Amino acid sequence: MTLQQLIGGHMRRHWRPYAASALMLSTIAVLTVWIPRQVGHVVDDLVAQRLTGWNLATQLGLLLLAGLCIYLLRVGWRLALYATAYELGRGLRQRLYDQMTRQGPAFFHAQRTGDLMALATNDIDAIEMAAGEALLAAFDGSLTFILVVSMMTLSVDARLGLAALAPFPFMAYAFWRISERVHKAWSDSLTRFSALNQQVQDSLAGVRTVRALGLVQRSRTQFAELARDAGEASYQAQRWEAMFEPAVGLSLSAATVIALGTGAWLVARSEITIGQLTAFTMYLAQLIWPMFAAGWVLSLLERGRAGWSRLEPVLNAPDGLKDVGEHDMPVQATVSWDHIDFHYPGMTAPALSGIDLHWPPGRTLGIVGPTGSGKSTLIKLLLRQYEPTHGRLRVGDLDAPQIRLAALRAAIAWVPQEPFLFSASIADNIALAKPDATREEIMAVAELAAVHADIAALPQGYDTLVGERGVTLSGGQRQRVAIARALLASAPLLLLDDALSAVDSGTETEILAHWRELRQKYPDRSLAVVSHRLSAVMEADEIVVLKQGRIVERGTHASLLALDGWYASQWRYQQLEASLDAA
Repeated sequence: MTLQQLIGGHMRRHWRPYAASALMLSTIAVLTVWIPRQVGHVVDDLVAQRLTGWNLATQLGLLLLAGLCIYLLRVGWRLALYATAYELGRGLRQRLYDQMTRQGPAFFHAQRTGDLMALATNDIDAIEMAAGEALLAAFDGSLTFILVVSMMTLSVDARLGLAALAPFPFMAYAFWRISERVHKAWSDSLTRFSALNQQVQDSLAGVRTVRALGLVQRSRTQFAELARDAGEASYQAQRWEAMFEPAVGLSLSAATVIALGTGAWLVARSEITIGQLTAFTMYLAQLIWPMFAAGWVLSLLERGRAGWSRLEPVLNAPDGLKDVGEHDMPVQATVSWDHIDFHYPGMTAPALSGIDLHWPPGRTLGIVGPTGSGKSTLIKLLLRQYEPTHGRLRVGDLDAPQIRLAALRAAIAWVPQEPFLFSASIADNIALAKPDATREEIMAVAELAAVHADIAALPQGYDTLVGERGVTLSGGQRQRVAIARALLASAPLLLLDDALSAVDSGTETEILAHWRELRQKYPDRSLAVVSHRLSAVMEADEIVVLKQGRIVERGTHASLLALDGWYASQWRYQQLEASLDAA
């Protein structure tokens, strides 16, 4: 879809405001071309001494009334038009947001956050301007140009009008060449602004790392370079836009010289009157707006084209996962990974191979293994962030794609290793999945997650703002707040993806003890624990050991110790490490 098709479709859907604006602009154009003609008649009547004081006052009053009507109509069309153009921008931002929420991790691996933020701001702003001010300026300028030229040639003198229009083809050629440069310049400017946006986002998100590694000066230098490049690109775009004005000025100056010379010759030959020449000169001055409007419209359209060329591929990107499910989440159903193979996009080595695993309801599943063995990947398949390359992921008798994506994810409470906290209070972060939760409910799950005492020690308790990404809390506190949030969701499936990695062994023991109590109260809730620390999974009903994407060991804690494989050796090592730390 081109920018013209996008704006055309928007105009068809909102034709009433555009029609009202066009009607008001048409009235403005008619009044605008009527004023010079009326002034010409007044001048001729004054020269001929045909106007009395009352008639002169009447004529001046009509001119004043016409000016007032033009002012009110210009306010009216702006109110009608800009509201409609902003509606297009709102719709595009909503489409962009919806598109991003439907995408999986692969989409965000290919798109930078700074680029997406720039699309939602500068690029859509440019499209708004093209659909609003540019469109109506084009209509207003074109209509005014047609009416003014018609009055110049028909009501004054055709020869004089044609002579005055002689320089305009040269201006049209200059506009065509300049508009090409403007499009390239604005494309470069938007791209460089995205790079600057990304640098700012990265620097603010990683400000602790930047300071800890002594990279402040380097970050400042990078920002200065990107800011300079963005400023230079914007300057070049504005510089090329400014070229429209000299082209208009030169053309109108040449037209004025030609008109005055030709008009003086016709007045000397008594072929036109002084009043007609005065009206013609006023008409010629009125051509300033259509000419400037042409340059302004071309500039806005090129900005809009540049913005749309960047936005359209993102809006039309295929959904990372097709939500074609028609079924609700089965109740008390076994989750099964049936002969699952999976490759990450662009990778040749398999992340998972031959996975055959069943997780009955109400059971605790432990998933362990060395780094990079595929533990988190197993969870991501259940969350349907990715689809298996081969095999089937089933929930009860249904394949996972047969379940509505919203229903599947609503049944899962997931706590990743690096939980995300919003810039809100601790209470609001815990109540994210249940906004109407009472303070008592929030405190109860905080107790279960062993974070209540930490929160109570803060100056404002549960009303403490955590800052962006929870920056004011420690890693362990963020993980426990996220666990409390997951527990409050009351989802039948709870996934802890190495979510206890930042807590000490004592806190881990307390959390797991609380989970045992919760299981007795809600025996139908299932828990999957991914962990590097084997103490976190030792009480699981089944433990699977992954290595290089394959299940190499499985069983209970006792049976795996008896097997004397990877699990047993890792258990002995961690127990020795814990005893040395205690000593």
